[in-house]
Amino acid sequence: MNKQFISAFLVSSILMGCSTSDDTANAQASAVVEKSAVEQSKALLLAEWQGPFQGVPAFDKVTIDGIIPAMEHAMAINLAEIDVIANNPAAPTFENTIVEMEKTGAELNRLYAYYGIWRANKSTPEFRKLQAELAPKMSAFFSKISQNDKLFQRIAAVYNSDEVKGLSPEKQRLVLLTYNSFARNGATLNAADKKRYAEINQRLAQLHTKFGNNVLADEENYVVYLTKAQLGGLPESIVTVAAAAAKERGKEGKYAITNTRSSMDPFLTYSTERKLRKQVWENYYSRGDNGDEFDNNALIAEILQLRHERVGLLGYKNYASWRLEDRMAKSPENAIKLMEAVWPAAIARVDEEVADMLAIGKKQDGIENIEPWDYRFYAEKVRQDKYNLDSDEVKQYLQLNNLREAMFYVAGRLFNFSFSEVTDGSVPVFHEDVRVWEVTDKTSGEHIGLWYLDPFARKGKRSGAWATTYRSHTTFNGKQNVLSSNNSNFSKGVEGQPTLISWSDAETYFHEFGHALHFLASKVEYPTLNSGVRDYTEFQSQLLERWLSTDEVIDNYLVHYKTGKPMPAELVAKIKQAATFNQGFKTTEYLASALVDMKFHTVDPTGIDADKFERDTLNALNMPKQIVMRHRSPHFGHVFSGEGYSSSYYGYMWAEVLTSDAAEAFAEAPGGFYDEEVAQKLVDHLFSVRNAVDPADAYRAFRGRDAKVEALMRDRGFPVK
Repeated sequence: MNKQFISAFLVSSILMGCSTSDDTANAQASAVVEKSAVEQSKALLLAEWQGPFQGVPAFDKVTIDGIIPAMEHAMAINLAEIDVIANNPAAPTFENTIVEMEKTGAELNRLYAYYGIWRANKSTPEFRKLQAELAPKMSAFFSKISQNDKLFQRIAAVYNSDEVKGLSPEKQRLVLLTYNSFARNGATLNAADKKRYAEINQRLAQLHTKFGNNVLADEENYVVYLTKAQLGGLPESIVTVAAAAAKERGKEGKYAITNTRSSMDPFLTYSTERKLRKQVWENYYSRGDNGDEFDNNALIAEILQLRHERVGLLGYKNYASWRLEDRMAKSPENAIKLMEAVWPAAIARVDEEVADMLAIGKKQDGIENIEPWDYRFYAEKVRQDKYNLDSDEVKQYLQLNNLREAMFYVAGRLFNFSFSEVTDGSVPVFHEDVRVWEVTDKTSGEHIGLWYLDPFARKGKRSGAWATTYRSHTTFNGKQNVLSSNNSNFSKGVEGQPTLISWSDAETYFHEFGHALHFLASKVEYPTLNSGVRDYTEFQSQLLERWLSTDEVIDNYLVHYKTGKPMPAELVAKIKQAATFNQGFKTTEYLASALVDMKFHTVDPTGIDADKFERDTLNALNMPKQIVMRHRSPHFGHVFSGEGYSSSYYGYMWAEVLTSDAAEAFAEAPGGFYDEEVAQKLVDHLFSVRNAVDPADAYRAFRGRDAKVEALMRDRGFPVK
């Protein structure tokens, strides 16, 4: 029993034993308990991590009570550290300026690991309120650092010094990245413009937070409950999950289709109830667009206007030009050129797919048009007709636990990693579903880090799949291990039964694990060099998806969940034959989102109507009416709940070109996808260096040349000119 609980319990007991109705005494006692809880929480949040593996987050002990004072304290410490560097009377050098900056912010980094979990994995209304209060404070904190003129002058002095020429390439890149992070974020502005720049960042922080919380609210508020009579077409695996979801929400005896992709997608694929398909589809694609308190359209307009104004202060013509300057694409024009090279083939393929679907729809159901809520349903019919391939049959061989073991196998073959689950309770977790593995080198036994896995959807967890780190590899201040994490939203089935997922979800599982391997394989010296280049960091994870369909994985890990028998050769052949099936849909829904994102950020957004702009942009692209954007603007969290992917959603396709080209390097090798020589080059040049090497140079070191877009076209079954 912890001290916080004991304190509350004792005061409660005293109050219950009193016959007085003295409200003042009660209020004072409550205030004492509240203050004690806040102080204890603050202390825990700021404490150095204890336990094995160089210390681990105390996920089982921390509470949100002290998050605001803890964050304020951590930011104050960090600012004090920065002031010491900025006011150092000694001449600026790499060691006393750049390296000293790399040492700062330890308390804040630890605290942010907890903050990130509450924000993404276990959000509550209480936390969202605190998050809204903290967002502008955190923005102001970052502005104080990026606009510290004394600090920037020292950084610039090192950047322009003769000393930097004699540093190692890795250290030179660290100096470059540090300088650019300041110069591109307002450090060169005059005092008045710096003030406005900071004000814009504070307001954006509020808007980004509000946008994300609105989407989460719509995901929680819209659930479709089915009766037994409305389960037509749904496979047993989906029915089981839906029943469990309804029970969890107090609706036992019914079946819940939640407002997340992992629930929506299979329902639209199999349900024979067309009206219900439409309802589920509308719920999902209307998130943030319902004209209520959670509507995001006005927020989008303000976000775009503020971003445009901010980069204007720096002299850029639009937001995308600023954002892409230090990416592989270098300019929005280059990114658009790639997307427009693929777009015609994608929408032409959609026409073919729709024709195939309508032929079946007319014959079987008498429909006259394929609507967006029909696309997945009739695509599945075409898949079965053309390839005799039933997605639900494939699903019977895709057990979540087996797929995890398959990923470990791939990591062992390519990276020489070994995974051993930590089951002694020495590593705390933030939810009972989370499990942890120690990662070691198979040959030497050297400890590398930990891998946390949080696989299942639940209330308060944001949708989608993502990877993160609680601690990254560095060696500059003593070797530091990696604490990596993968997070998914698979629908949890009945207790004691395996969780079955689709082939697409299995690819996503491998994809996110690719990010984790990127973290774990790091050999960089300094923290900043673990940062990513957005149109490059998806490449490594996309590439790892390719190992799902290798014979070694299929033969050893894809076994039927009831019989335990391996996937039959004829089913494997069907999967491979259908590899390019439905690429019109997949490519078009993605590219539509990427192109709209780019268009949003290359125009003057003054007075913009976000909803109309989306419609007009798609009409100008001749967007097929049977498909919508993968992420419609009002719930496009990649772009509007932060700036990580803003004007950068194209990066998935840019990275996919690298992926397709690199996959051909393995396919051409004597040992195929497990060729030892190519695998070593993969680790050495594409994973371990992180951002210590310019991405274009890193890829050339791996492949011997630049990637070619023709590889992408071949992968998708599109014509190659």
